[in-house]
Amino acid sequence: MDQILNNAMPFLLLFVVLYFFMIRPQLKRQKAERQFQADVKKGSKVVMTSGIHGKIVDTNETDGTVTIETQAGKIKFEKSAISMEMTKRHQKNTATKN
Repeated sequence: MDQILNNAMPFLLLFVVLYFFMIRPQLKRQKAERQFQADVKKGSKVVMTSGIHGKIVDTNETDGTVTIETQAGKIKFEKSAISMEMTKRHQKNTATKN
C-alpha cells in the first residue's frame, strides 16, 4: 500500500501543479470574459474576435446577439464573438491618444 502511494505521488503532485498554474487561471479568464460579454450595452465600443471594430447599437438577449455599427454598416454578431482582451486594449490605446 505504501509503495502504491509513493508511485502515485508524482502524478498527484503534477495534477495539482497543472490545476493551479494552468486550469484555474484559464477558468477565471473564461468567467471574466463571459461576464464582460453579458455586461456590454448600447453605445459600447467593442472589438470582435475577427478584428472588426464597432459600436453596439442593439442587443438581443433572447438569442444572445448584438448589432454592431461599423463604417461599412450594421452587422449582427453573437455576443460570444466580442473579445474582452482586444476591446480593453483598444479602449486603452484610444484613451492614451486623446
